[in-house]
Amino acid sequence: MDTIVIRDLEVSYHVGVPDVERAQPQRLLISVEMSRDFSRAAATDELHETVDYFAVSRRVLHWGEGRSWKLIETLAVELAEGIRHEFGAGQVTVEIRKFILPEARYVSVRTTRPVIG
Repeated sequence: MDTIVIRDLEVSYHVGVPDVERAQPQRLLISVEMSRDFSRAAATDELHETVDYFAVSRRVLHWGEGRSWKLIETLAVELAEGIRHEFGAGQVTVEIRKFILPEARYVSVRTTRPVIG
């Protein structure tokens, strides 16, 4: 499998367990790795034969509009499954970095959803 990576896409989503934390959007960095065989895309030089990373990035940027989550784990799983289904990626891995602990550079979760079928 070949891989497309979107690294550290900056978004502002409402996320956090306490209501007060979710009240304002927080800066998150989201990385997405999408596997797919690039053979047909390389042979045809056609975008529809691969995963359109620009379209994926736009979708991720707008994923949080009008929504909120308590857990970044929930958000990560939702994103991975949504990208896999919407964009025809094989295996999808999503990592979300949250900057909430003053003593740590960041806290992150990482989830992988395998190839369908």
